Amino acid sequence: MPAAAAPTHLRARALPSVTGALRAVEGLLLGAGQRTARRNAWTSVLEDRRRAKDRIEAQHVLEAASGRASRAT
Repeated sequence: MPAAAAPTHLRARALPSVTGALRAVEGLLLGAGQRTARRNAWTSVLEDRRRAKDRIEAQHVLEAASGRASRAT
């Protein structure tokens, strides 16, 4: 009589997210200096976007103020 086979247990594991996988690959391929440079570049992009938004808002305020002044005279 053959021995009963031991039950196999399968564990369900969540697949890593694409972002997590890319960061892991980046960590393996890029040195610390390159990662810092990439973060600094992204910070600069975000700051440029913020300054552009501020310029547009200031332009709208100036146009509104000049429009009122020209109508009053």
